[in-house]
Parts: sequence; C-alpha cells; structure tokens
Amino acid sequence: MQHESNHTTGDGTASLLLAALEHSWQTIRLRHPDVPEAVLVVASGSEGKRLNLGHFAPHRWQVNGADRHEVLVGGEGLQRGPLEVLGTLLHEAAHGLAQARSIQDTSRQGRYHNRRYAHLAGELGLEVATVKPIGWSATTVPEPTAAAYAGQLEELQAALVLWRRQEHRLGTGTRSRNLLAAACACGRRIRAAKATLAEAPIVCGACQEPFEAADPDEEGN
Repeated sequence: MQHESNHTTGDGTASLLLAALEHSWQTIRLRHPDVPEAVLVVASGSEGKRLNLGHFAPHRWQVNGADRHEVLVGGEGLQRGPLEVLGTLLHEAAHGLAQARSIQDTSRQGRYHNRRYAHLAGELGLEVATVKPIGWSATTVPEPTAAAYAGQLEELQAALVLWRRQEHRLGTGTRSRNLLAAACACGRRIRAAKATLAEAPIVCGACQEPFEAADPDEEGN
C-alpha cells in the first residue's frame, strides 16, 4: 500500500499519522483478507455542505502499474480520538468488502447504506444502527473489536496530535430564515438547512451522536 499527503508539517507528524493509518488498514486486511489494498489519504472532508469523516472511492489510483482504491480520512474528524478514527477505517473497509464482492451496499450517490452494508460492517466487528434518512450508516466500535485492535489504537493515539479545522460556510440572512432547529442526544442545539440535515449526519463533538431535526413545537424554546 501507499500513503499520500498534500501537506507536510516539518516535524514529521503528518507522516507518522499516515503511517499509523496505513498500519491499521494493513491489520484490518490481515484479519479480513477480502478487504482490498488502498491508498490512504488524509485531506479535508468538506464536500459542499457535507462533512465526510471518510470515504472509500474505487479505482482512483495507479501504483506501479496496479489499480488501487482510495480511502480518505477527513482531517476534521481526527480530533474525535483513536477509537473513532479506527471506526472510520473499519466503516470504509466494509465498503471495500462490498467492492471486492461486487455487492451494491449503498444508493443515493453513496449516502444511503442498506442492510447489505450493515451485514458487511458487522462482519468487520462494528455495531451498526440506522440513521434517518441515510440508513444503516451509524457504526461504532464495541469493546471486543477495540481489544482486537489494541496495538493499532495505541499507535493511533500517539499519532493523533493534529487535526484540520472545520470550515463554516454561512448563508445569507435571507436563506437563514429557512434553517431548522436540530438537537443531539446531549441536548446541544444547532440550526441547519433541511437539505443539509438530509444529506448526511452532522455529528456532535460532545456525545458523538447526530443532530436531528427538533419537534417544531420546541423550536421557539
């Protein structure tokens, strides 16, 4: 496998991070040989109004004449910690399994995760839950899986000393009138466009749960 970065820090921290991510991917492949090789990339997860914690993109690279897929880890999500970053890698590895086995695991331009994806994620040791409107997309790393990757978590912990600031794109005053109130599990509240909430989950940095549209009767509170 190869790893790639568009930026250097001068002290090698970005290289150490990429190496830790790559070692984790290699370990996933050792435990699950159907997971394909990939080029690991750390870059912005911002995509228009969406923020991706990661993605699996098939057939994006040529490495010494061989075809390689791409696994991107969004720099904005690195501050979540090693367990959550490992969860992102395992989440994308499930998409890699789907690619290797020719399984259609998503629809709606990759946003909706179906039950076939849930089965693959479970095979990799993830716990999977549904999130409206994007299906079986919410994945977490349970204790047995974390224990199996203890060495990788330790390496990621040492390497996660940098992360990318999230870019906030503010709309005009006219458009802001159409924003919906949304709340997470711990009670924090934001306002966002309905289309933004529908595109992909906006995850709370405190409780790690997605913000969901609040009851209209509560919006004035």
